[in-house]
Amino acid sequence: MKQQLNIAYEHYDSIEQMNEADCDLIMAARKATAQSYAPYSKFKVGAAARLKSGRIITGANRESEVYPSGLCAERSLLFMHQSNYADDAIEAIAIASNPAPSECYPCGACRQTLVDVESRQQTPIRVIMAGQSSATMVEKAEVLMPFRFKL
Repeated sequence: MKQQLNIAYEHYDSIEQMNEADCDLIMAARKATAQSYAPYSKFKVGAAARLKSGRIITGANRESEVYPSGLCAERSLLFMHQSNYADDAIEAIAIASNPAPSECYPCGACRQTLVDVESRQQTPIRVIMAGQSSATMVEKAEVLMPFRFKL
């Protein structure tokens, strides 16, 4: 039987059209790119998450001498969150890159990890994918991974 999948998202041609809290989160993600270690790809990625308490935490991508081994900014942030703040749920996460030629979308492994955290905390995680001037946002990570891996 043929099925259809519809994905709801919001697109902003200008980040300034977003609410102040989301703009602040994007700025924190952009700032986190400075903590990136990307000597091989030269593609620095930062992620920032707003927790239920209001705390903002950040992560950046890390490359290894055995490139392409490394860890994306999103998973760096999510694993640190789960180790240190698991009882303070993530409400939203923003992802940004430097250079930022287009919006920064999470890879498949990051999408799966976002959905795993969302499932564990039993509340949605808004995902904001920012570019140099535009952004796309989904209300929950699950939207990015409709056919996710489940045990």
